[in-house]
Amino acid sequence: MGNAKSSAMSKEILEDLKLSTKFTETELTQWYENFKKQCPSGRITPEEFESIYARFFPDSDTKTYAHHVFRSFDTNDDGTLDFKEYIIALHMTSSGKMSLKLEWAFSLFDLDKNGYITKSEVAEICQALFKLIPVDEQSKLPEDENTPEKRANKLWAYFNKGDNEKLAEGEFIQGVLDNENALRLIQYQPLEK
Repeated sequence: MGNAKSSAMSKEILEDLKLSTKFTETELTQWYENFKKQCPSGRITPEEFESIYARFFPDSDTKTYAHHVFRSFDTNDDGTLDFKEYIIALHMTSSGKMSLKLEWAFSLFDLDKNGYITKSEVAEICQALFKLIPVDEQSKLPEDENTPEKRANKLWAYFNKGDNEKLAEGEFIQGVLDNENALRLIQYQPLEK
């Protein structure tokens, strides 16, 4: 029985994921089988992740943003995503709970993982987000959001922080919850065609 575990998900990981996500044992088992087919090594590399991400945004430059998303998902900092990190990421980003999505968004903006966000970190993520917006959509943006710098400045202003101040996770989450425009600025939703 010991060797059979190599191709199956461990009971420990399965139980942990059932407790920490909304997914059922059946869903997790099916996803694990698909994950192993797509990633026989059991890990997703940054390059594979970028390739997957590019399929969702075919008209955009996804490389920089995908890099930051990957970093935020790679919780053990080993340079790859294992199945557990992949499922936790899926849960955090697809769950209906806004608080989970905003916790993840905070980790995306917290580039150095020190528990705070700076204006320069906001600027870097806004730059990456802006690259997701196709050029024809960029021209339709409001005047105060039509460059990455303007978007970063507008977003930072919602938090009432000086240029050299830091933003804690709770402040970030509350600031976004308190302002619909801040929520819109931390993500990219393609225009309906």
